[in-house]
Amino acid sequence: MTDTATKEDPRPAGGDRRRGLLRELPVLLLVAFLVALLLKTFVVQAFYIPSESMERTLLVGDRVLVNKVVYHLHPPRRGDIVVFSEPHGEAIHRNPVQGFLHWLTEGLGASTSPDKDYIKRVIGLPGETVEVHMGRVLINGRQLREDYPGLTIGTGGVDYGPTRIPAGNLFVLGDNRAHSCDSRCSLGFIPEDKVVGRAFVILWPPSRFGFLHR
Repeated sequence: MTDTATKEDPRPAGGDRRRGLLRELPVLLLVAFLVALLLKTFVVQAFYIPSESMERTLLVGDRVLVNKVVYHLHPPRRGDIVVFSEPHGEAIHRNPVQGFLHWLTEGLGASTSPDKDYIKRVIGLPGETVEVHMGRVLINGRQLREDYPGLTIGTGGVDYGPTRIPAGNLFVLGDNRAHSCDSRCSLGFIPEDKVVGRAFVILWPPSRFGFLHR
C-alpha cells in the first residue's frame, strides 16, 4: 500500500486575508493621516477668503491653495498673491509638548492660530520707495504697470507715501483698492518672515477653479 501526501494550499484562506487587512488598516490610516498633516504644515494648505479686499481676483467664499515651500527657494516677488499672518502679533512661546499639541490640533482643524491670516498682493519690495495716489502706485517715482485681470482701482481708497520700505519687509495691497485695509492702513509693512506662502490656484467653488498668475 502506497502512502500519499496531501498537498496543502499555500494561499491563505479568505478569512485570514480579511483579518490581515483589518489588522493593517489602522496603521495605513495613521500613515496617510500623518502624511496629509505634514503636507498641510510644510508644503501646501487651503485658505478661505473672508473679505472683499481682493475682488475681483478673489471673491468672498473662495478657497485657495497656498504653496508654503516656494519662499524657501526665492524671496517674494512683485505681483505674487501671498498669505501672511498678523504682522504685529506677539510671539507665543510654547514648550516642546505644547508646540506639538498646537501643531497637531491646528492641523486637524480643532484649533486656529491666534494670529489672523490675510491675503494681499505684493506691490513693493525691500528698499523701494512706494507711493499710492487714487489707487495708482508709483515705485521709486515711476508709475507701476499693473495689468492683473481682477484689479479694481475705483475712485476711493487711501493715498500713501512716498515711503521707503525697510529691509526684510514688503508693501502689499488688495486688488480692490478702494475697499482694502492693507499696507496703506493698519497692517503697515509686512515682515517677510510673516509670509505663509503664495496662493497659486482657486480650488473652490468648482465654477471658479483656475490658477493665479503674477
